[in-house]
Amino acid sequence: MTESWTPIYAADVKPGDRVRLASGVEVLVSAVEPNFLGRDGMIAFIEDTPARWFKAPVPATADVEVQRA
Repeated sequence: MTESWTPIYAADVKPGDRVRLASGVEVLVSAVEPNFLGRDGMIAFIEDTPARWFKAPVPATADVEVQRA
């Protein structure tokens, strides 16, 4: 089965999704932090894997791509 990238709003991303940000960085989302730094409309994707720990803040209405089978 071919995997494809589907555009969605950042607010619709769920833990377990593989996301490609506008910068091209790919994140395997372990958690989504709402109200990043106490700001409504901002979220943060957190990747917490044995390979790396990474946090990417994004506007909730930002367009990102999610990889789906």
